[in-house]
Amino acid sequence: MDCIFCKIIKGEIKSEILYETNDFIVINDISHMANKHYLIIPKKHFAYLNEVDEEKSKIIANIMLNMNDIEKALKLEEGYRLVINQRSNAGQTVNHLHMHILGGEKLSDKFN
Repeated sequence: MDCIFCKIIKGEIKSEILYETNDFIVINDISHMANKHYLIIPKKHFAYLNEVDEEKSKIIANIMLNMNDIEKALKLEEGYRLVINQRSNAGQTVNHLHMHILGGEKLSDKFN
């Protein structure tokens, strides 16, 4: 598989892991859309939310259950936005499900 996120997870491509569990990692996004921009990447490869089954739903639940610790680790106590882009029209450029965490500043109200 030629997935950049899978290569990061396997250690084939170096990236500083800011937070990690058995199910996912958190890294910096290289193309910042806010003062703080991170990616939450499940270790299991799947591209879209419509592929979520019972096993994958547990991964997503684990991400949500860890958001308090992630928020603290990334110093986002003043607020953040969590975004999942699905397919190219929504801006998904890597076909491995991932979440963007945007924060560190007052975010635009455009998508509220």
